[in-house]
Amino acid sequence: MRLMKILVLEDDQRLRSVVARGLHRSGHTVDVAGTVEEARWFLCETKHDVLVFDVMLPDGDGFTLCRELRAAGNWSPVLMLTARDAVTDRVRGLDVGADDYLVKPFAFAELEARLRALDRRGPSDRPTSVVVGELELDPAAHRATVGLRDLGLTGRQFSLLEFFMRRADQVLSRTQILDQVWDWAFDGDPRIIDVYVRSLRQALGSDPGAPWIETVRGVGYALRAVRTSRPRG
Repeated sequence: MRLMKILVLEDDQRLRSVVARGLHRSGHTVDVAGTVEEARWFLCETKHDVLVFDVMLPDGDGFTLCRELRAAGNWSPVLMLTARDAVTDRVRGLDVGADDYLVKPFAFAELEARLRALDRRGPSDRPTSVVVGELELDPAAHRATVGLRDLGLTGRQFSLLEFFMRRADQVLSRTQILDQVWDWAFDGDPRIIDVYVRSLRQALGSDPGAPWIETVRGVGYALRAVRTSRPRG
């Protein structure tokens, strides 16, 4: 097992101590912070293999801190801790760039297993922007443009478009899309993907320089850089 350097941002002193002691016993190096400001100091001073952020904090929230890190180009894996299990909260964490989440209360063994999985994955190798045809997506600025036209996407639309763009010309199944753009606990109607694909097609418009999303019958969708035919589906 590879030993990790971990930052734990949690304002509950008891939980923070329990997590830190457990990680120390496993041989990991742990920095602990009780506020966003303390976490920022650690993040400026050293590099961590994995970051653990609580959601609600005395001087801010983990969502905002995660978004700040991604905007600054820090793609260290982030695990969000939250006492709330609403889908909207989980979605928000993923939309700001978090890699995983864990709902409190949790078993320490599960926390450590998730941290090991994130460490194996490592930092996301994400360039400043992704370009397909005349479509450009800037994850840090949360902006997608075709030429000079800003698409004005919602958080979910943006995440779906980024997933398509990073896998341009690959046929992606609905299962792959749900796993990567929604989350593993999603239990709603998978046809929601079709709704978002239609909205992305409308946002991309008919500009010949923009890519388009093809429906591959019985399989899923693919983002095509060249418009060889009219979009179907």
